[in-house]
Amino acid sequence: MTFESIEPLRVGFVGGALNSAVGYTHFNASRLDGHFRVEAGCFSRNTKHNELTAQTYGVAANRIYDNWQQLFDAEKSNLDAIVILTPTPSHAEIAVAALEAGYPVICEKALGTSSEECLLIDAAVSKNNGYLAVTYNYSGYPMVRELQTMISEGRFGKIQQIHIEMPQEGFLRLGANPQDWRRSDALVPTVSLDLGVHIHHLVDFLTGGNKPQKVVGDQSSYGQFNGLVDNVYCLAQYQDELRVQAWWGKTALGQRNGLRIRVFGSIASAEWYQMQPEDLRWADNDGHYYVLDRGSSEAKTAQEPRYNRFKAGHPSGFIEAFANLYADIADDLRSFKKNKTRSNKYVHGTVVAAEGIRFLEKVSESAQIGSWINI
Repeated sequence: MTFESIEPLRVGFVGGALNSAVGYTHFNASRLDGHFRVEAGCFSRNTKHNELTAQTYGVAANRIYDNWQQLFDAEKSNLDAIVILTPTPSHAEIAVAALEAGYPVICEKALGTSSEECLLIDAAVSKNNGYLAVTYNYSGYPMVRELQTMISEGRFGKIQQIHIEMPQEGFLRLGANPQDWRRSDALVPTVSLDLGVHIHHLVDFLTGGNKPQKVVGDQSSYGQFNGLVDNVYCLAQYQDELRVQAWWGKTALGQRNGLRIRVFGSIASAEWYQMQPEDLRWADNDGHYYVLDRGSSEAKTAQEPRYNRFKAGHPSGFIEAFANLYADIADDLRSFKKNKTRSNKYVHGTVVAAEGIRFLEKVSESAQIGSWINI
């Protein structure tokens, strides 16, 4: 791993307290390679949580705020970006306000609860010549990026099928206690805002932007919260005759986070499983079968120094994958601040976010009418 002497980008957190689902992960990932420094924040509306989080993150007492409006007013000349880590239903209001105030924005997925909200944020980006990146963190895994490289090089031949799933167990475990905002659904079920956005993004990421054309969906409620959608299946027809079979949900006992990707092409296939993130399993039409990791001589992307903070055989995991994305966002944001251009292929903003939510809206609509629907 090589390091450069670059001044860290200064960020303020909105949300992301120690007791939140994602805050401490973002704090650690953003700092792992020295690209960001958390200097201010409104981490929680709860004063105790707000102050304790600031102390843990090393934020000065005079730069803790009771609400995000105060933060935006006071810190304009002091911060390089705002990181939004609040529940998804509040993202649109905060993101638009941050963009209107002139802040670049880094936002936890999902960007919004509807494609309409995403388009409102996109309009604010355009109006203010602003910057916004969404943290689709699973694309930060080295072997997922290796898989993308292999696809782009044509090593699978024609991509025919992608089977992708993200089963979890949280809504069926004893003592399940999701946050209040996760206990209600809108047009897009909350489970899809949590998990489905990753499914859509990973297919988009791996295929270089292949778009879904038609979808049929099925939604059900199996968990402890009556009427709350917690299990989703879909089949999708994409451009170039690609078929995608997807499953995500929170009622699959024994699955902590069973994200699995299987890609089938005309001459080869591959499989990656998030619980064993160092391994990419490969097979071809000549009967060869083997496993690649960061130490494999065949690996290209995954052998890059940036993905080898320590050598292969010493597993790299979730925080490191998140940090890879944060390093890309730092590169992209520095380019934007310097000359208003964006140059990092791993960083995605409002366009992919809006497409993803639109896809999930159609999955939900299809499930309700029980038939295929065009996108």
